[in-house]
Amino acid sequence: MSTTPVNSKITVYVVSCWIFAAFGGLMFGYDIGISGGVSGMDDFLIKFFPNVYDRKLHAKENNYCKYDDQLLQLFTSSLYLSALVSSFFASKACSALGRRPTIFIASLFFIGGAVLSAASEYRWMLIVGRILFGVGVGFGNETVPLFLTEVAPIQLRGAVNIMFQLFVTIGIFIANLVNYGTSTMHPNGWRVSLGLAAVPAFLLLVGCFVITDTPASLIERGKDDQGKAALKKIRGVDDVEVEYKEIVAACEQAKAVQHPFRNLMSAASIPPLVIAILLQVFQQSTGINAIMFYAPVLFQTMGFKSDGALLSAVITGLVNVGSTFVSIYAVDKVGRRKLLLQACCQMLISQMAIGIILSTNLKETGSLDKTLAAVVVVLVCTYVMSFAWSWGPLGWLIPSETFPMETRTAGFAFAVSTNMLFTSLIAQAFLTMLCKMQAYIFFFFSGWIVTMGLFVIFLLPETKGVPIDSMVETVWKQHPVWKKLFKNE
Repeated sequence: MSTTPVNSKITVYVVSCWIFAAFGGLMFGYDIGISGGVSGMDDFLIKFFPNVYDRKLHAKENNYCKYDDQLLQLFTSSLYLSALVSSFFASKACSALGRRPTIFIASLFFIGGAVLSAASEYRWMLIVGRILFGVGVGFGNETVPLFLTEVAPIQLRGAVNIMFQLFVTIGIFIANLVNYGTSTMHPNGWRVSLGLAAVPAFLLLVGCFVITDTPASLIERGKDDQGKAALKKIRGVDDVEVEYKEIVAACEQAKAVQHPFRNLMSAASIPPLVIAILLQVFQQSTGINAIMFYAPVLFQTMGFKSDGALLSAVITGLVNVGSTFVSIYAVDKVGRRKLLLQACCQMLISQMAIGIILSTNLKETGSLDKTLAAVVVVLVCTYVMSFAWSWGPLGWLIPSETFPMETRTAGFAFAVSTNMLFTSLIAQAFLTMLCKMQAYIFFFFSGWIVTMGLFVIFLLPETKGVPIDSMVETVWKQHPVWKKLFKNE
């Protein structure tokens, strides 16, 4: 990719491409936020999970265990298992059909999931709806970050890619607002919450008729003239020859690879593959989705009433959105590593403090003192804040920019599928872990945060300002650990 900033202009068209594609993040974020709120609605529990509702009514029920139900957790986690499998099909579609058609497919599946979920009368309909949502998420999360990285000029690549995560956080925030509004719409508020998931998917569908496919995708599929025209369109200038030749060269090298998944074992692909997988494992091991999925449930566990719990979730959602703007501003200035390491320190302090407060003050019955409950909300906000400008957006950005062209879609499919696997494991296990480990679950996540910091220090290179097709020479062959893979070349 060209390193010359003057060879691109920010036009209305290219900004509209970024925004429309980023609606894929809104789609994903809305689902993350909506599922936890719906799981706490009495009408929803009465219809699909009456056993959980009965336990919830028991005044002396264990604070930490009243939502512990494997089928209720399956309602959330089934989407991510579906997304895990579909991300590999999305990788094939991304290469064979292009980025834009794959985004189109994602929106159709997600709309189907919203319609079926809102119309559900039986538990199986609910789960099938979640699976359709999952296919939409798998296709969208595979394609949208790649699309944003490939259409962004080098000097704005980090900020443009983080628009995906920004829209994820906006989706979570909107979902929390929707849940707050529909919680009093008896008996079908949950239907409205789930059905409104069709709105961001429809916006993404409309966007597919506006955006262009990426130049790299077009050239990779032999459409050189269309690729060059698309490059001129997204750069806003006619002088794109240098960047065009670099893309053509990368695509010709990629065409020589017959089996991109097998080629992930090559020296050039092993470092980004290991880092992509570990980033996803660590991103989920911070406990962020446990908090985002089940924020209303978590705050109810801490003694907030239902409305207060939903309102607290709205507050954390707003913090999440605002803090992502920090990342957009800082990522191409201070770099990836500094953001990740700073966040590890802030998240560790927040999680440890929450664990100490709950372990010493929240027993199996009763509730927290109001002052302490407010402190916990503040600590959750400081935790969410640091995640939102670091591990959240960079977990998608770094894998999308570090793979060579020949293994980019295959490698990113591993990143997406790993993310979905660990998201589903956390979603399926969190309420049971909360029941068994109680407040000590926050110490469990704290241990992971320490490990993440060591990973950044020793294995993660800085990729700020490096052309995505120059990563091997500029980054991997210069890194004290990863350069050992290239010693025979």
